[in-house]
Amino acid sequence: MKIHPTASGKYNTHIRLGDTTKSITGKTIPEVERKVKKAFLEYDRKLKVGMTVGEAIDLYIESKENVLSPTTVALYENIRNKNCQNIMEIPLSRLTNMDIQREISRESATHKPKTVANMRGLLSAALGRQGFKVEVSVPQNPKKIIDLPEAEDVMKAVIGKDIELPALLAMWLSCSASEIRGIQVSSIKDGYVTIQESMVDVDGKPVSKQATKAYERTRKLRLPDYIMDLIKKTEAWQSGSGYIVTMNRRVLYSHFVKAIEDAGLPHMTFHQLRHMNASVMAMLGISDIYAMQRGGWKTRSVMQGVYQHVFEKQRIAVDDQIDNYFNQLLENVSNEEQDVSSETDLKQEFPN
Repeated sequence: MKIHPTASGKYNTHIRLGDTTKSITGKTIPEVERKVKKAFLEYDRKLKVGMTVGEAIDLYIESKENVLSPTTVALYENIRNKNCQNIMEIPLSRLTNMDIQREISRESATHKPKTVANMRGLLSAALGRQGFKVEVSVPQNPKKIIDLPEAEDVMKAVIGKDIELPALLAMWLSCSASEIRGIQVSSIKDGYVTIQESMVDVDGKPVSKQATKAYERTRKLRLPDYIMDLIKKTEAWQSGSGYIVTMNRRVLYSHFVKAIEDAGLPHMTFHQLRHMNASVMAMLGISDIYAMQRGGWKTRSVMQGVYQHVFEKQRIAVDDQIDNYFNQLLENVSNEEQDVSSETDLKQEFPN
């Protein structure tokens, strides 16, 4: 084994581990020698006891890195480094479902059911590739009853605020925050917007995904005149390119929550605007197939397949019905503002 100096001032060598060659670099020759010894010991251990849980997860993440979304990769890496640490060094040859269940139960004491379910999902996928079937229980998500404000009250709360455009895209067209952040000027043509890109934050930095979360989420939506007018006022539209909403996720959510609180409405999250849109469509009697297509939701029925299609004329009628509802809300809000303005003018003219 020869250790050579590198151009960066460090030292490097190559060793053979079975059928693979491993490059080892260190700041000093003794450091390289220690790393080489550790690599051989680790290789010998693998030959004797086999792959560990952590190594199986590392291999799975590496194999899926160019397939999974950046947020999913970040989620899996976070689980690998912070969760279920008591089983990460256990070889698969010695691992039992009881070991995993103990760890899942321990994590359930301090994490939400959805987070724990993600842990099980990663373990099941990674270990399953190595022939280990994960059979453990996770806590169920408690049933939540969400009491949403009236759509008209939410509309009043956001009109005229910096959050107006994204909020209306969510409650009127059922776009998620990441989809809204992914809308570019080039996504809009002839009064329609194509939802095919999303913008997410990974480690605090915006990352564009050129595909939506699921097949159904890629869709084309008609833009109501009111929303189109708001879009035309954005810097991106006026410059001819760019994203129409430039707020990051944190700002988007915090500004919306503040607008709701300032209006004296019950707390709701930005994502619940999609719930509101679904509720409006149910109230208007929109059939499931059109509701699912507009919102990009999956179902367990035949509508999941590609065999059932939306007829264009009927879809336009659905768009008209929903647009008429929200346009009526806008008219109501405008009339109320005019009434308040008129009352103020009368008081000023006739103070007594």
